[in-house]
Amino acid sequence: MTAPAAPALLDRDGLNALVAALVAQGRTVIGPTVRDGAIVLAELTSADELPYGWGVELDAGRYRLVPREDGAAFAHSAGPQSWKSYLHPSRERLWSADRTPEGGVSFTPQEPEVPSYAFLGVRPCDLRAIAIQDRVLTGGHYADDGYGRRRSKALLIAAECTEPGATCFCVSTGGGPAADPGYDLALTEIVDENGHRFLARVGSDEGAELLDRIPHRTADPIAQGTADAAVAAARDRMGRSLPPVDLRTLMGAGTTAERWNDVAARCLTCGNCTMVCPTCFCTTTEEVTDLTGDHTERWERWDSCFDLDFSYLHGGPVRSSARSRYRQWLTHKLSTWYDQFGTSGCVGCGRCITWCPAGIDITEEVAALDAEQAQPAEHADLGTETD
Repeated sequence: MTAPAAPALLDRDGLNALVAALVAQGRTVIGPTVRDGAIVLAELTSADELPYGWGVELDAGRYRLVPREDGAAFAHSAGPQSWKSYLHPSRERLWSADRTPEGGVSFTPQEPEVPSYAFLGVRPCDLRAIAIQDRVLTGGHYADDGYGRRRSKALLIAAECTEPGATCFCVSTGGGPAADPGYDLALTEIVDENGHRFLARVGSDEGAELLDRIPHRTADPIAQGTADAAVAAARDRMGRSLPPVDLRTLMGAGTTAERWNDVAARCLTCGNCTMVCPTCFCTTTEEVTDLTGDHTERWERWDSCFDLDFSYLHGGPVRSSARSRYRQWLTHKLSTWYDQFGTSGCVGCGRCITWCPAGIDITEEVAALDAEQAQPAEHADLGTETD
């Protein structure tokens, strides 16, 4: 990338022009909007569809829309969806096969037209999640070609966080409300006595070219300072946090902890946490055959380590209990993910807490495991299951 442009300021008209410019490029613009009592991701044709004047109240197992008096567009926490839904869709056809008149079989790989996405309003936690899925799904020997095609055509416009929710804990996972590198443009929303505006920073040549197409002005030091202060203040207002311990060691040493029995008594093994998680990537494949037997299709769909059949081997599942399945998910997310991919699998977005119907809180569970391991050995109550 060439030398980065100086930070710019956009007003609401400038944000409208940004979306219009993206649409004019032929891009499918995806961003937050209000629908069905939540802030969800959907295709936008205008910036007017952004959730101006709406925020959220979050807690374990609870999500509520609340009106805001300041009319902010990005003053809300992560909703039930993540950008994974577009880059790594929940169901995708891989290939089809047909029986030929000669009795043979012909295979047709599925190579659909990939949209040229522009993601508007990517939270810093989700920006990190996309980077993690990039490593998981495009690195190594077995790259996901479909993900790679979609990701290569996606433009990322981040929205830095100034209003963390009660279930957010990104700072304790090594992130924060400021956007890490990886974006094309980063916006920081400012609403004060000087008006409603967006500080824009360029992160790529494509982002610089986009900024040149829309009305803007160079950001003054006061606006830059206001934006920086808002993001810094958000860092100190996280609703939750993981304990400041070596999580890899904690999880590795806690396989027999009594706490796993406690959480298993509450966990419904519904898999909601894995569905809303922006980094979970597990899939399975299924074959769909027509009634004639002459045509079949292979589909890939999301799967979850909470499903009983996920660990099925000849004779039955390896992890048959709720205890073993929750332990597998949490230990992989916070510990063994490092062994596979070099990072944690958690970005602290808090979705797994908010959208758990039983209100299970990952930060509470990790703190309880830490407290249990800190007990004197002679008083520790080890778990009874070994699976």
